[in-house]
Amino acid sequence: MSNPAFQRMANVDGLITPAEEAKISIFDRGFLYGDSVYEVFRTYSGVGLFFEEHFDRLENSARLIHMPMTQSRDELVEEIRRTIRATGLSASAQDTPSGQDVYVRYHITRGAGPVDLNPDPQLKTSYVILAKEVPTWKAEYYSHGMRLAIPQVRRNPIGALNPNIKGGNYLNNILALHEAVELGADDCAILNREGLVTEASNSNLFFVIGGQLVTPGDGAGNLRGITKTAIRKACDTNGLKVEEKDLHVSELPKATECFVTSATREVMPVVSLRLEDGKILEFPAGGGEITRQTAKYYHQYVEQYVQEHADFKLV
Repeated sequence: MSNPAFQRMANVDGLITPAEEAKISIFDRGFLYGDSVYEVFRTYSGVGLFFEEHFDRLENSARLIHMPMTQSRDELVEEIRRTIRATGLSASAQDTPSGQDVYVRYHITRGAGPVDLNPDPQLKTSYVILAKEVPTWKAEYYSHGMRLAIPQVRRNPIGALNPNIKGGNYLNNILALHEAVELGADDCAILNREGLVTEASNSNLFFVIGGQLVTPGDGAGNLRGITKTAIRKACDTNGLKVEEKDLHVSELPKATECFVTSATREVMPVVSLRLEDGKILEFPAGGGEITRQTAKYYHQYVEQYVQEHADFKLV
């Protein structure tokens, strides 16, 4: 049950309003060119999950696009706190049946300036923070599983646009997802130009091949997922090895299980994968044994993280 007092809120350079009333300049480079970086996290019992890791990745993304951030980390943390408080979500509410956690998305744009691809080096970066309810995925995605399809759209080459820039331009992913949905799937599994598996539209991929849990390596061109890293650590703690390697599409017919991971999806099973030739690979409904084990280990890892960081609540 959600908290009836909760209202989604936005913060644009310090001005907090209901999310639907938030405004940015039409000269903002994030709007004009996708010239921005962002992160998303959610809270558990008021604790921002992997909070420092998300900020580290945000700052790395900014470095990769040569965008000096005007705002300090401490300033952004305080603005995130202010935005969450404005939603009406209180610490006490989270301990009641009607309590809820929150989804936070925060963008840093290069700022507003002339309509010119070459940015003015004097621009001051802007920020936009959105605090809203945690997304609710279809229950059948967990009880049965998602359907994936491999589109003809390929992942941008690393040398053209490094996927480890978590930036505001998502056209590559949008086009891949659009094609997959037209093929009757819920999401896509994107290949690079060499036929290596990269990721889904906004989540990382895992497969079970020959009894081994495998996930595509960085060299293929995928975002270094924070949830993905946490899952590897959780599995390692429990004696379940995860191999990260280049995974060619020709190996996928040998897969017996598949799932996706992200901050809001956690561990979500995949029930089928459509290959480019139309062949459908089928996986256990609701996830196979290793998928279910991984989900269990991840939930335990999150519980431990929340306990260890209970003194750093954002609410």
